[in-house]
Amino acid sequence: MKELEKCEICPHRCMANREIGKIGRCRCYDKIKIALASVHNYEEPCISGKNGSGTVFFSNCNLNCMYCQNYEISQFGKGREISIEELAQIFISQQEKGVNNINLVTPTMYAYQIIEAIKIAKYNGLHIPIIYNTNGYERVKTIKALEGYIDVYLPDLKYYSNILSKKYSYVDNYFDIATKAIKEMYNQVESAKFDENGIIQKGVIIRHLVLPNHIQNSRHILRWIKENMPGDIYVSIMMQYFPTYRAKQDKYINRKLNKMEVKEIENYLYTLDLKNGYIQELGEHEEEYVPNWD
Repeated sequence: MKELEKCEICPHRCMANREIGKIGRCRCYDKIKIALASVHNYEEPCISGKNGSGTVFFSNCNLNCMYCQNYEISQFGKGREISIEELAQIFISQQEKGVNNINLVTPTMYAYQIIEAIKIAKYNGLHIPIIYNTNGYERVKTIKALEGYIDVYLPDLKYYSNILSKKYSYVDNYFDIATKAIKEMYNQVESAKFDENGIIQKGVIIRHLVLPNHIQNSRHILRWIKENMPGDIYVSIMMQYFPTYRAKQDKYINRKLNKMEVKEIENYLYTLDLKNGYIQELGEHEEEYVPNWD
């Protein structure tokens, strides 16, 4: 696949020849690697619904978030290699289970192989919506290549501050890169559309994970969304943070959110009058929702 010969799929633009086994920042070469294909019931209500979301968790990642709850697969690369044809069959098998959608989790590094798998799966009867569930660190060029193949974009918008993006995910210019990609996503699929059961069929939902001691970062993110995205944009505010992986070594994020932080975000969200979306309640046992990668 020519896109893998001098890989520029993500903003790192490593130019690694993945076709001959070279790897770049994401630690991927020409083989697709997945950790889990499952029915997931804990996404946003319009994604999971009653039937669940047909998730495919891809191994490796183009970010190195020090608090990643899926670090065993994103940072350590746990998983198994499969072919494009096998991936297409996984999509079909998920559909046969009655799920609402195919949910591609951390798909960036495999974007062009995924396109080929979607082509095969659609030829063999795949018809449910396909969700691109991404950390937001995407090239606009890659997002444009996905046009017509992706129905729902589910991007993170993690950081407003470049200081935070470098400290916690080891990337420069995250905000500028992610916001350009998100605008392109919306240009493609436009306003969210739902079926008669309230399940999303097309559109964009921007996710933001609130970090402890960094409420100002969240305020900046939410204000940017309000001022720069169409009024009908959907936003999902996630309060599920818990310290894991290397976050336990950082004094600012080595704890869960407290009630005061959650209340501050809730109050600020209401002042912005963002009309569409979701906000999580503060939980107690978020660790239990992390899949078993074995």
